[in-house]
Amino acid sequence: MFICLFLFVGLALAQQTKNIELKFSASFGTDAISLSDTSSFFSKKDSIEISSIRFYCSNIQFLKDGKKVWEEKSSYHLIDIANKNSSKLNLPVPKNLIYDEVKFNLGIDSLTNEMGAMGGDLDPTKGMYWAWNSGYINFKLEGKSNKCKTRNNEFQFHIGGYSLPYNALQLITLPTKYAEKINVDLDITKFLSSINLAEENHIMSPSAKALVMAQNIAKLFSVK
Repeated sequence: MFICLFLFVGLALAQQTKNIELKFSASFGTDAISLSDTSSFFSKKDSIEISSIRFYCSNIQFLKDGKKVWEEKSSYHLIDIANKNSSKLNLPVPKNLIYDEVKFNLGIDSLTNEMGAMGGDLDPTKGMYWAWNSGYINFKLEGKSNKCKTRNNEFQFHIGGYSLPYNALQLITLPTKYAEKINVDLDITKFLSSINLAEENHIMSPSAKALVMAQNIAKLFSVK
């Protein structure tokens, strides 16, 4: 009897919810970045190889007319553009949910950072954690450019920091039409064209430059 009641309640709850698919992708110009190995792009003055794009998406919310109508609990996701499974999130929401904006943090909030390294997508073995006093890396971009006068022409941007004045967490709010699939794209072209890779190609700790970069990166997301 109890088993039947449990199954009935579970079925009733399932009928009251639906999945919204939130999918993240990255692009360079008009080309999608797949990162099955590395992705190479060329211009008249530069050649770019991108080997890694990873970032944390946390505290996902849906809004309607500026008001929160749904929020994911324990919302921490490590998005790895090289891993299609990690780039696609299935969010169970009420069946009658209507929204016109999706909202999320780029990075990990200060409270979670102060709790120290945790498990799941927040596990330090994921390669996105510095140390107890520096916290999580919010955004990571790695690759090569012929402009970089570094070993193997490499550039590395590990953007993070949770303590003032270098709290790099960014809040992103994107308008979107109601749909059961939302595609959020990150335009890497604009990021790389905004900096001089010959002079600026290596950020590996919280700093004023990292904060400015975090603010610029947050502007590169859009719903496609």
